[in-house]
Amino acid sequence: MGLISYIREEIEVIRERDPAIKSNMEVFLYPTFHAILRYRFAHRLYRNGHFFLARWISQRTARKTGIEIHPGAVIGKGLFIDHGTGVVIGETAVLGDNVTLYQGVTLGGTGKEQGKRHPTLEDNVMVSAGAKVLGSFTIGENTKIGAGSVVLGPVPPNCTVVGIPGRIVKKGSVRIPRNDLDQVNLPDPVLDAISELQRENRRLRKELEILKEELKDGKVRPGDRS
Repeated sequence: MGLISYIREEIEVIRERDPAIKSNMEVFLYPTFHAILRYRFAHRLYRNGHFFLARWISQRTARKTGIEIHPGAVIGKGLFIDHGTGVVIGETAVLGDNVTLYQGVTLGGTGKEQGKRHPTLEDNVMVSAGAKVLGSFTIGENTKIGAGSVVLGPVPPNCTVVGIPGRIVKKGSVRIPRNDLDQVNLPDPVLDAISELQRENRRLRKELEILKEELKDGKVRPGDRS
């Protein structure tokens, strides 16, 4: 892909997925634009065996943008990194098309593996702020990973994952639209169960207060309600 084509694609990607952008010129202010452009160049060098120069470019880019992408990683088209600070993409990570990453995301290894050590993200995966995906496994297409989650194993396509360790809380065959980037309002059955217990507790306490008032006013006598 030529430079002009890359710039046009980045403008389209950023305008599609970031409502804050107001003009095409703002694309040049985005860390993701510079980080991915330099990654493409470094990756080409890496594939041709110029490992030191490729790493030098990637490390300088990390210092300037806060986004660290190893030049050995394989990344498809349409990657969008929102904000970007603290994002790390490891050497053997593989990203499909139209992946979205938020600040603080790590696509890393566990430190125990050899060879393929980092995750594979298929098309249209969204990884929310602060989430960690650690190890050599696949996150299926159209999957959403909630903010702060730690994912340590494979995830089928069309799922929602939340928590530490990450657990699947939604699975379905319906494709998640690319513009569905709500990283906050994700389903959590454990939280739902806790909320239900809290509601039941409030109901019982209210009934108890009513019973105390009735006893106090003499409307009922002890033992009447058994």
